[in-house]
Amino acid sequence: MRTAKNEIVKKVFGALSDGRDVSLFVFTAGEFKAAFTDWGATWTSLIAPDKFGRVNDLLLGFSTLSGYTTKHPFFGSTVGRFANRIGGARFRMDDKEYQLFANNNQNHLHGGKKGFDKYLWDYELSTINGNPAVRFSRVSPHGEEGYPGTLNAKVTVSLSDSGALRLHYTAQSDAKTPLNLTNHAYFNLAGEGSGSILGHTLQLHASAYLVVDSGLIPTGEIASTKGTAYDFSTTKVIAQDIAEVGGGYDFCYVIDKAYLPLKPFAIASDPVSGRTMSVSTTLPAVQFYTGNNLNGVLGKGGSVYDKYAGFCLETQMFPDSPNKPNFPSPFIMPGEVWEHETVYTFGV
Repeated sequence: MRTAKNEIVKKVFGALSDGRDVSLFVFTAGEFKAAFTDWGATWTSLIAPDKFGRVNDLLLGFSTLSGYTTKHPFFGSTVGRFANRIGGARFRMDDKEYQLFANNNQNHLHGGKKGFDKYLWDYELSTINGNPAVRFSRVSPHGEEGYPGTLNAKVTVSLSDSGALRLHYTAQSDAKTPLNLTNHAYFNLAGEGSGSILGHTLQLHASAYLVVDSGLIPTGEIASTKGTAYDFSTTKVIAQDIAEVGGGYDFCYVIDKAYLPLKPFAIASDPVSGRTMSVSTTLPAVQFYTGNNLNGVLGKGGSVYDKYAGFCLETQMFPDSPNKPNFPSPFIMPGEVWEHETVYTFGV
């Protein structure tokens, strides 16, 4: 599947303990390269030039499959069936309580014991508007991790020579179920392994955030960011107010409606390399996380990822929304198509 500049090359990434082969798909579009693997529909790299023309990989992760098949901080993972946290690892739906797996103290996080990131997905090579693309899909059976309904989930990845990495999600269930899919990439616009992202700048068109308790479960309160340490409405250095929020950001922001759908609501930049990344989406919220829990993770090519080595902008439904009637409903009805899109655009 090749044009003059754009292509996908499928490579062998490794094999699972049961003998199944795992593939790596390397996208090239103009000056940009990206890679995904069918293990967890995981985004493994994004290579882009800086203002001097030097190229770096901007995603934290691993050089080999083994890093992704063992416990890791969800580097580049497609997260489901429900990204982020569900308080008490349970929810009520239509007068019935559903018990989920508690893998984050007493709470449910990123799909539970074996979320979507821990499965080998099916794949189909494609093109979208002349851009290289891969469509990943998997069927989550009724009862998986405690969720009702058999869910057919797909995520189509494409890369353009303008530096736009597009994630298009669709899903359908045969029973009512909560759903929240995201990608958990960690970015460092100076290049993975290059140190802290605290000197990056960020602007977020999100004038409200979800107040959380000590377990990072939303209380239900939606608070204004104006004039607080959570406020990124004008561009500021990530480090500026970080001490005031407990030494790290890990909060869900409500995207301003004027930036929905698919207008750049987030703009991050690294002043040294000159690289920028903008994010647009159809989803209502984004989790901004500054890698607070990274601690000596051995990454690509000998890199060591410590606290603040990368940041995440995970577009999503509101966390714990199955238990919060005042939040946008995460429930999909039988046969309904859940369709959302997020675009990460890289440049200088």
